[in-house]
Amino acid sequence: MKKLMQHSINKEDSVISISGLFKSFGDLEVLKGINFTLYKGENVAVLGKSGTGKSVLIKIIIGLLKPDRGEVIVLGQHVDQLESKELNALRIRIGFSFQNSALYDSMNVYQNLAFPLTMNRKHLKKKEVDDAVEEVLEAVGLTDKLKQMPSDLSGGQRKRIGIARTLILKPEIMLYDEPTSGLDPITSAEIIELINEVQQKYNTSSVIITHDLTCAKNSANRIAMLLEGKFLKVGTFDEVFDTNDEQVKAFFDYNFIQ
Repeated sequence: MKKLMQHSINKEDSVISISGLFKSFGDLEVLKGINFTLYKGENVAVLGKSGTGKSVLIKIIIGLLKPDRGEVIVLGQHVDQLESKELNALRIRIGFSFQNSALYDSMNVYQNLAFPLTMNRKHLKKKEVDDAVEEVLEAVGLTDKLKQMPSDLSGGQRKRIGIARTLILKPEIMLYDEPTSGLDPITSAEIIELINEVQQKYNTSSVIITHDLTCAKNSANRIAMLLEGKFLKVGTFDEVFDTNDEQVKAFFDYNFIQ
């Protein structure tokens, strides 16, 4: 597996800034005072067990859920204060790679990739759409799958096409939801390499939601460890896991594969 390359990160320029974020559902407190910054050009992995609020955090970032308290600024805009038209414009600048790839089963690969462009860039000519589809297919290494149906693709190929569809609008931020979930180790390694290549080629800033420590170690500049509704530790992989904290050690021992 290729190691995470050193990438130019501008710590003067945050693309996501969250402070004092709380979110509950009835009596269930999910997020209990989250503070978080994603810098331009940076990959951050948010680690945590199932049910710790990782997906809730992502949904708040893209405005699908409103915080109970706290400030969420994405690309300079207060997300919870945006009208629906402004929120939709912001979401176009954010790429969301779903855990299940979320491809349309009735469309072939070309149609799946062209769909976001034809919906959001109505002025584009067919050749411009074709060129954009070809570019992102090349970026994910699947130029030969143009006319294939999603049902004909392997799990890893569907993940790649899902990432390609996200890239086609050239987002500034990428949100990856469990990108290696359900994949064998070799395919997982290929997806991790692709995440790094996307960061390098498209200069994206990314939040990688995962419980896969191999993915976190090899794709993220920083790790944010989410436990019991708070970020327990934030730093490089070694900074987070060089600890005597029993909760962190238990998570490491259970999850990590060399």
